[in-house]
Amino acid sequence: MSNQTNNPLDEEQLEETAKAAEAEEASEAAEETAEETTETPDLQKQFDELNDRYMRMAAEYDNFRKRVARERDAIRAESVGKTLTAMLPVFDSLERALAQDTEDTEYKKGVEMTARQFTSALESINVEIIAAEPNTEFDPTVHNAVMHIEDETFGENCVAECFQKGFKIGDKVIRTAMVKVAN
Repeated sequence: MSNQTNNPLDEEQLEETAKAAEAEEASEAAEETAEETTETPDLQKQFDELNDRYMRMAAEYDNFRKRVARERDAIRAESVGKTLTAMLPVFDSLERALAQDTEDTEYKKGVEMTARQFTSALESINVEIIAAEPNTEFDPTVHNAVMHIEDETFGENCVAECFQKGFKIGDKVIRTAMVKVAN
């Protein structure tokens, strides 16, 4: 004979224990959900703060790169300008030598070649020569009027003669052209 009895009391206890376990699991799940919902706003807030810091840092880095590029370009223009200022007397001497009449054609050809080479070197470093041709309009930003004449063959406020060429790099004038202005 088996010792198995169907006791209704035992079955009830099993059911109550199972229901209690289910209720406890549901309670724990509800607590976890409540904890997650309280943590979610904190995590979202922390994410937003970190994202904001990242975006600001990226913008600061971009501004830094642009500022460094501008400063580098300014320093380059400044150094080229200082070097050019030191070399301008050499250019002026070559111009005066070209203006002189000489019987020695080899000498003149050598001076012309040297002047062309110097001009080519200036162009390679983006230096523009301000040559004030006669009958061009006088511009005080690039011309320095050292003489004024009244002459009907020239127009109003025009360059009559250029005594010394000027130089500029981009928009920066290194030396203004020295000119005679008519009318």
